[in-house]
Amino acid sequence: MAWFKRKEKGIQTATEDKKDVPKGLWYKSPTGKIVDTEELAKNLWVSPEDDFHVRIGSNEYFEILFDNNEYEELNANITSKDPLKFEDTKKYKDRLKEVTEKTKLKDAVRTAVGKSKGNDLVVACMDFAFIGGSMGAVVGEKIARAIDYSIQNKIPFVMISKSGGARMMEAAYSLMQLAKTSVKLAQLADAKIPYISLCTDPTTGGTTASYAMLGDINIGEPGALIGFAGPRIVKDTTGKDLPEGFQSSEFLLEHGFLDFIAHRKELKNKINLYIDLILNQDLR
Repeated sequence: MAWFKRKEKGIQTATEDKKDVPKGLWYKSPTGKIVDTEELAKNLWVSPEDDFHVRIGSNEYFEILFDNNEYEELNANITSKDPLKFEDTKKYKDRLKEVTEKTKLKDAVRTAVGKSKGNDLVVACMDFAFIGGSMGAVVGEKIARAIDYSIQNKIPFVMISKSGGARMMEAAYSLMQLAKTSVKLAQLADAKIPYISLCTDPTTGGTTASYAMLGDINIGEPGALIGFAGPRIVKDTTGKDLPEGFQSSEFLLEHGFLDFIAHRKELKNKINLYIDLILNQDLR
């Protein structure tokens, strides 16, 4: 505001002394709704105005699923290497260093064990902030070890996917994780231990082609993008216009690829209801 208008309105604070609104205080959803970030967090990062599910990471999902946010992280210190000495716009090892410092994450998945509504639960949750939640050797190894822990301790396993697909910087090492995790899930099934897969926004590429769609039940979050290739690539390849809402969780539910869609507020209850049912526990 110009100095003469400020005086007319009785504003005495010098312009250089004004305080900017702190960044992150407000969140604007894709539909244009504005919400206070503190209110958004209390609402489990779901916009109260339009019910839009904001992308969240492992910290937030662990807080949602584990009782009192109490859990033990498994294999927390495994980190990626650069076996191919890969370099595109920058060296892969430099990219790993930068994203680790920025996100404070060791890789694109975290695994943990704790109680959820009194049930023991192992949860593997991907973080899109780490190189687009891409699936490299560490992601596959941590998921495999988490499944082994579930088998050894006879604990249900939950996989929360949020990924752009295979990590190109690891090439064949990344693609091997599709088979590796699928074999481990077959072992989990042989042990008759429940596996619940939650597909969040986005779940794409090799993640969808492996563990994300192999659950005993497959759940989607409202409005999540779920598919192998992105809509633009599918359209360019087929040369046809895509159906409305193509690759949304609602579209996949309608066509039989998901068992149901769970609102984030109901996620903990829905997962534990299934576990109680499958393990024949008292539901009273």
